[in-house]
Amino acid sequence: MTAKSYSFTHAITRKPSRSIINGLRAVDTGTPDLDLFCRHHDDYIAALASTGATITTLEALEDFPDAVFVEDAALCLPEGAVIMRPGAPTRLGEAAAIRSDLARFYDEIVPVEGPGFIEGGDILTTEHEILVGQSARTNSAGIAELRRITARWGYRVREVQTPPDVLHFKTDCSLLDAETILAAPRLSGTGCFDGLRVLQTADGEDACANAIRFNNLVLMPAGFARTADMLADHGYDVREIGNSEAAKLDGGMSCLSLRFSPPPKQ
Repeated sequence: MTAKSYSFTHAITRKPSRSIINGLRAVDTGTPDLDLFCRHHDDYIAALASTGATITTLEALEDFPDAVFVEDAALCLPEGAVIMRPGAPTRLGEAAAIRSDLARFYDEIVPVEGPGFIEGGDILTTEHEILVGQSARTNSAGIAELRRITARWGYRVREVQTPPDVLHFKTDCSLLDAETILAAPRLSGTGCFDGLRVLQTADGEDACANAIRFNNLVLMPAGFARTADMLADHGYDVREIGNSEAAKLDGGMSCLSLRFSPPPKQ
């Protein structure tokens, strides 16, 4: 049986915009270099495509500097897609814009209604349940709405807490396989992954916890050699991708794509 949590036929990405220099950031660590961002983004797309998946790259949205981080705008499941309601008001337009793109693949697309809010960066889909971290960008009302929507498809949604001062739940974790999570120690120490195998990032390498398992590959940001070696020692096929410019905007590997296997069109 194919693992639906990390085996995908499709991915959606979006080109970085010139306006990305105005993107949101928790701490200002410098202005992203657009040319370098684009080169890293091309490497990322090439890695996804190398697994045999179909990659759709959307045009940049100049009105929305953070739109390159498409994951926050939607949740794509095998049965249908859910349009998020971002907690950052400037990003609400991104969620609205991606609906027509998802309609190419899905007949059933359901929006999260207010007053709650939720972003895809706080959602980790495993083989057994959907974990959602409450954060500054995702609240309990938004999580409750996601639970209501996905119940029609038989999913269990479990609310957990994102550590203080961490932007998104998946800033500190990623799925490696059906039973294994990569996590920063400050998150794994909360016990939210009890029942799963947890591999912790190396000391001082928390920033690489946001990786993605995409078919046979684990994509992780470059520059975290000890964690990369640890994952390779555990048998994972690791592909390191430059992420210096996305990181200036609090972005990581998962943020840059929507990964999914759409249902057959009716």
